[in-house]
Amino acid sequence: MIYTITLNPAIDLVIITKKLEPNIVNRTENFELQPNGKGVNVSFILKKMGIENVATGIGGGFTLDYITASLTEKGISNNFLKVEEPTRINVFTRVIDQNREYKEVNPGPEVSEKVQEQFLKYLRTTLKERDTLIISGSFSRGINQDYLVKIAKVMADKKVKLVIDSSSKAVLDTLPYHPYLLKPNDQELASFFDLNEKLDQEKIIKLARKLIDAGCKNVLVSLGDSGAALIDKNHAYFGNAPKISVINTAGAGDTVLGTFIGKKELGCNTIEALKFAIAAGSDTASRMGLTDFELEKYLNEIHVSEVK
Repeated sequence: MIYTITLNPAIDLVIITKKLEPNIVNRTENFELQPNGKGVNVSFILKKMGIENVATGIGGGFTLDYITASLTEKGISNNFLKVEEPTRINVFTRVIDQNREYKEVNPGPEVSEKVQEQFLKYLRTTLKERDTLIISGSFSRGINQDYLVKIAKVMADKKVKLVIDSSSKAVLDTLPYHPYLLKPNDQELASFFDLNEKLDQEKIIKLARKLIDAGCKNVLVSLGDSGAALIDKNHAYFGNAPKISVINTAGAGDTVLGTFIGKKELGCNTIEALKFAIAAGSDTASRMGLTDFELEKYLNEIHVSEVK
């Protein structure tokens, strides 16, 4: 079974407006409410691919109820621990005449140490050897960065395949527990090594291989409008992104991750999985919600090649 963890779920309010001006009423063209959180998105993507999974995490209030009801409606099993404060609502506004997207992201609810221990106990007693656990996204207030390391240790003890998508430098402390895959974007990859620079292919490979030498098995790097890369001990694959009109970037990286893991689960080779992941991520970025996996218009534009 594949499990996803979202420790800071959200409802995303996605707004499309022609203009955005101060001190007046700005009438919008369209809006959409989306159950969100990076692990939640991965669960939706896996289910769209026909892959059963369980969505887990910590949240609270009527906003968490909306998220879990949406998961249940799509046939996705879910088990979230509840806290008193409500799960957050984020706002993403696409302003047409500026060709810009504004992102307003709120903090999550306060999570006590007691609830955190309860969640670790749930993971210990539920997951089994050869299961896959995907932990994605930020942490709610009260959850320290080393919680990621605690989860990694539990998964290593249980021989569970661990996938991590987090910008926290605590990712580096999970490497002794040999995660199956890390999914940084290029900026996050640079930040792991205290670099503030644009990475070229050679530098991406070099830094990814440092993570692999320290214990990780695979590094999936999302590169925005430049595509994505997959690096392991022996190979480095890069794929370009198709040309699209960006509507909403929320969920694009989660789509890349979910599709790649899903395709590998279905038996695809790395090149095919990476190609479909880029296509699906691009499709998500071009619409209000997640991809519908009608990807033929993108696949011919995407070329994955190995960099020696």
